[in-house]
Amino acid sequence: AFLGIAAIGLALSITAMSLNIRQVTVSGNNRYTQEQLTDIIFRTKADRNWLYCYGKDRFGEHLQIPFVEDYRLVFHSPFEVEVIVHEKSVVGYVNYMSSCMYFDKDGIIVESTNEKVEGIPCIAGLEFGQIVLHKPLPVTDQAIFGQILILTQVLSTYNLGVNKIQYDRKGDATLYMEDLEVVLGDGSNIDGKVLRLSNMLPELEGLKGTLYLDTYDPSNNQMAYTFKKNS
Repeated sequence: AFLGIAAIGLALSITAMSLNIRQVTVSGNNRYTQEQLTDIIFRTKADRNWLYCYGKDRFGEHLQIPFVEDYRLVFHSPFEVEVIVHEKSVVGYVNYMSSCMYFDKDGIIVESTNEKVEGIPCIAGLEFGQIVLHKPLPVTDQAIFGQILILTQVLSTYNLGVNKIQYDRKGDATLYMEDLEVVLGDGSNIDGKVLRLSNMLPELEGLKGTLYLDTYDPSNNQMAYTFKKNS
């Protein structure tokens, strides 16, 4: 009887060890492609084994992936697993000691890397002290993060990518988009200013210069705005 149970156990173990994950689906990801995350999480042959992968996920620690808060594995079958990704919320980065320090909507530094991530603007003009990872960016005016969040959200709404957002000492903002410099001024009527910018971009395509939207008046739809070409 013991030999029979042992044989069954051995057979089950061999079967379990031969069950390999063939299909991986990824959801919740924007920073990485499905292929990139699959290669990161299932980087060895053993990681593809259903039993090993399940045990590693259940009892081990998840990999630390830049810009990913955490991920969850859902095993739909021994051959299929879904990776549900929870990405970190990032609104911008500042340059600090040859590194890009990325921060979230609350001004918390969430990542430090030498790489510039596409779609995340550089925030320039902020005065800050020593930066520590996972701690707030030490600026004198914490309210600036609310302004940055609103501006980046509005830019995202109109699908406008910017390379840099420059703030002056008064908190007025200027956007840098390829060959265009866009002066927005203070944080008032940001949605209207960005909408106006979005509507004007086709006319400005191929031009180099500065567009002044700091005089935007929501009550005057016919108002002309100043554009100065670079000499």
